[in-house]
Amino acid sequence: MAYVIGIDTGGTFTDAFVADQHNRLAAAKTPSTPPDFATGFLTAIDELAAELGIPVRELLANTDYVVHGTTSTLNALVTGDVAQVGFLTTRGHADSISIMNLEGRYAGLGSDDIQHMARTAKPASLVPRHRIREIDERVDYQGRVVVPLDEDGVRTAVRELLADGAEAIAVSFLWSFRNSAHEQRVREIVQEEAPEVYVALSSEVSPRIREYPRNVTTIMNTQVGPRLGSYLRPLEAELRERGLTGALLVMQGSGGCVTAADAPAHAITTIGSVLTGGVVGCTRMAASLGHDKVISTDMGGTTFLVGLVVDGKPVTTTSTILNQYTISTPMVDVHTIGAGGGAIAWVDPGGNLRVGPRSAGARPGPACYGEGGWEPTVTDADLVLGIINPDNFLGGRKKLDVQLSRDAIDKVVATPLGMSVEDAAAAIYAIQNAQTADLVRKVVVNSGQDPRDFTLYAFGGAGPMHCASYSSDLGVKEVVVPLGSTAAVFSAYGLAASDIVLTAEQSQPVAMPVPAKTANEVFTGLERELERRLAEQGLTFSAISYEREADIRYTMQLAEVATPVPGGELTDESVEQLGRDFEASYEALYGKGSGFPDAGLQLITYRVRATGILQIQPELPEHGTLPGKPATSGEREVLLDVRTGRQPAAIYDYRALGAGHEIEGPAVVEAPTTTVALPPGTQATVDRLGNLVIRFPERKEPS
Repeated sequence: MAYVIGIDTGGTFTDAFVADQHNRLAAAKTPSTPPDFATGFLTAIDELAAELGIPVRELLANTDYVVHGTTSTLNALVTGDVAQVGFLTTRGHADSISIMNLEGRYAGLGSDDIQHMARTAKPASLVPRHRIREIDERVDYQGRVVVPLDEDGVRTAVRELLADGAEAIAVSFLWSFRNSAHEQRVREIVQEEAPEVYVALSSEVSPRIREYPRNVTTIMNTQVGPRLGSYLRPLEAELRERGLTGALLVMQGSGGCVTAADAPAHAITTIGSVLTGGVVGCTRMAASLGHDKVISTDMGGTTFLVGLVVDGKPVTTTSTILNQYTISTPMVDVHTIGAGGGAIAWVDPGGNLRVGPRSAGARPGPACYGEGGWEPTVTDADLVLGIINPDNFLGGRKKLDVQLSRDAIDKVVATPLGMSVEDAAAAIYAIQNAQTADLVRKVVVNSGQDPRDFTLYAFGGAGPMHCASYSSDLGVKEVVVPLGSTAAVFSAYGLAASDIVLTAEQSQPVAMPVPAKTANEVFTGLERELERRLAEQGLTFSAISYEREADIRYTMQLAEVATPVPGGELTDESVEQLGRDFEASYEALYGKGSGFPDAGLQLITYRVRATGILQIQPELPEHGTLPGKPATSGEREVLLDVRTGRQPAAIYDYRALGAGHEIEGPAVVEAPTTTVALPPGTQATVDRLGNLVIRFPERKEPS
């Protein structure tokens, strides 16, 4: 028996999913265990074995691979628990990471913050000035050596940095992506001086034009690489001790995974690791259900995540912003806010009710957990409103205390605002739904899409309780709540269903049309690099595919648009067609007539994405039918819509529902790992995969 396992470690819960080659599936959900998340990871493995009814050693001995979505790197960067880095750069450029290309004050901020520029500030420097050294060397834009590398200066600088407490060395020289010889030699010198020290080169981490984001990407990679290694090595050793014979893989932000041995060297690619599993899961389910456009929404205990699937593929981005720093690494484009079930409700100094972004996390958790939490959360509000059954949380494995929730809401929200506890809980519920709807709308509209063309998928432990409300005014076609074997561990399913995905890129700015021979040489070189890296994974693939793209812009613009490039031998005609494809993509993003062809075009960066298809591909099983109409398991007073207030709602046990069963709101469907709220006016149908499909029949279609 061969198994594949997906483990998604979130800030509040750790989700686990397992499938074998005969598509026997099992899932588990356990509390995360910060700061030692490995404990929760191993507990989830134990739970999967129990679900399958086999010993842990037997499960691991027959597992081909474990795919891990980890918060390790993201948490390290957000909290500042990173390695002390020494930075080597070209003479005269030490201050580039402090100047921040003039964008440090506003990068990643919303429009309201940007409008009040006087209130903004640059983030703390990534590296203190005393741990930066300038090196005499210079390569020009064509890759020619203008100033030879001062090797004695490098050796002196490395010794000084190590003496100053540097645990790792980041190297980023000008134009090194055109000629990496100087950076390669620096790594050799560092290894001669201190073989155990972690070294990252910009020519390998981010071989892309623009000095500032390349420096940032390399430095952040160096900050988290040692920490990721120190997390993964003992975890893999423990798994081996418990019997694992297959591979431990780590999810990347790009939507694919790499081996645990390879991950620390490319640590920055894993910062979106825990965010992308759900989008990958949506991609697989969308293919099965025939949905071309999907909004992926994941509301867990800590965060609310939104991503898009268009034409069967996750929407990606070539850069992202973290802590107001721009990082140049390809990622699935996932947007997040602190609005999970554990988001804390609070009253600001102006007397306004806020929800999030702080979270109660796994410890102490919401007040109703009875583990010391005293601040009210979204989960506490859902409990007070009757949406959550206190005796059936996590399938009855955890009992919740309604009175603790009421006391917390009363103390922090109701009394300060002069409201009843019920009204305060309803306000928390309304604010949560409004801010999540705002994020969904922003993500879809800013991508140049219309929400009415999409189906929305809602998952995560808290997502199904709120999805009908935050979807109701978006105009989406329908809402799909995965409730089959994946239920609230949908992201873990996405991890288990993912493949090995590696990316290689090379900046070579040139005016279009570029000679076909040049483009072919660059793409061929990138594909050979990826062939080598795929072989180094040590895995067997059922197939390997390559996708090409090029970042193109109008001359004198600063931003590029990633444009797909056909495979095979390019001709001068196909290069000209590439230019036309770019202009079509540009107009789709920015509006018809927004382009300026007379300016000419520039190709800036070549990129290739390699996908190694793993041999076990979990398929979601068909959900059986059951005779007769769905029977309720009871009724209780629930607030599902602030406009209608509390009203009797039918309660359904999901385990008693079969494919084809239909339910009308107001109703609540209780599954072992989540709860689905169906406000008045909604209709839900159980589809062939066991998903609950929610529709809004009273909505008037636009004329």
